[in-house]
Amino acid sequence: MRAEIQTIVADIEKSLDLLAQRMNWETAEFRLEEFNARVEDPNLWDDPAAAQKLMRDRQSLVDAIDTYKAIKQDLDDSVELIELGEMEEDEEVVADAEETLKALKEKAAKKELEALLDGETDPNDAFLEIKAGAGGTEACDWASMLARMYVRWAESRGFTVDLQEEQAGAEAGIKSATYQIKGHNAYGWLKSESGTHRLVRISPFGKGTRETSFAAVGAYPVIDDNIEIEVNPADIRIDTYRSSGAGGQHVNTTDSAVRITHEPTGIVVTSSEKSQHQNRDIAMKALKSRLYQLELDRRNAEVNALHEAKGDAGWGNQIRSYVMQPYQMVKDLRTNHETADTKGVLDGDLDGFMAATLAMKVAGKSRADAQGED
Repeated sequence: MRAEIQTIVADIEKSLDLLAQRMNWETAEFRLEEFNARVEDPNLWDDPAAAQKLMRDRQSLVDAIDTYKAIKQDLDDSVELIELGEMEEDEEVVADAEETLKALKEKAAKKELEALLDGETDPNDAFLEIKAGAGGTEACDWASMLARMYVRWAESRGFTVDLQEEQAGAEAGIKSATYQIKGHNAYGWLKSESGTHRLVRISPFGKGTRETSFAAVGAYPVIDDNIEIEVNPADIRIDTYRSSGAGGQHVNTTDSAVRITHEPTGIVVTSSEKSQHQNRDIAMKALKSRLYQLELDRRNAEVNALHEAKGDAGWGNQIRSYVMQPYQMVKDLRTNHETADTKGVLDGDLDGFMAATLAMKVAGKSRADAQGED
């Protein structure tokens, strides 16, 4: 095989090695048999939280095994075709197999990154909060653009998106919105989006001037029932109010929306579904998610200030810049990953940015682990 093809094969094999290490391939089949035996236990659902965790862990292992086998089989088939094509001097067969290998390399690299989402809550659903920052109406419009971007990203992955709360801007856009994103690894991917997002563009509101707007994004894991987060009733204030949607139109005719304020931390969560009881449950889950994330931040060396909801979104804590005038550029300020395809990004093409951030954090963790071993 040509050197270029051998390099591609070596890259795919490297990804396969990492996938095998992450799932502990030598014991994977045995562990799956154990999962299957436990799933058949007639008393499994006596403890719904434990059952759900078991089913999720089992599905994660099934997906990991199937992914590894599929990539390996495709690799073996493509290599065999190339060797056969070279033997018979059939350049068309070799070219087709090489294109297959290139696509397989991208797929393997993507799965390799996904395998690195091994944090305790990475597989969980996520709460996603978007808040307009400095910039008035411009910022509210920018916040609504970000909301659309994340909804499109989530839907492109087959995730379910539930709007939990939204506060309309005075003239346009939104002051804030909270979504629950449901899907495997939703939090693992979205956690890299927490921070301040800056937009530079010509104002669309008749000013004709170049404007800079800010919005804050926060992602928090939806906490499973098996993770206990204690909330002292004396530490919270629960308010009910009438929910309203965009343009001031009332969604509910009763005071069913719920706002919970955690006094010690200043964390405020809201939910505006139709049922007040449902809103209390959703808001409490959101509060526990925020408190859990706050505790994780305290343990980690890299503390994300946004998670503590301090201050307005502005020049500080920026993670990404979106420039639409005088040129087109979206650039992540942590990884330097960038693209001129601003339309694609605002339509939800965020995988490149998320992958770059994840790879950076994994590399940093690996260096820290290595230093710890010295």
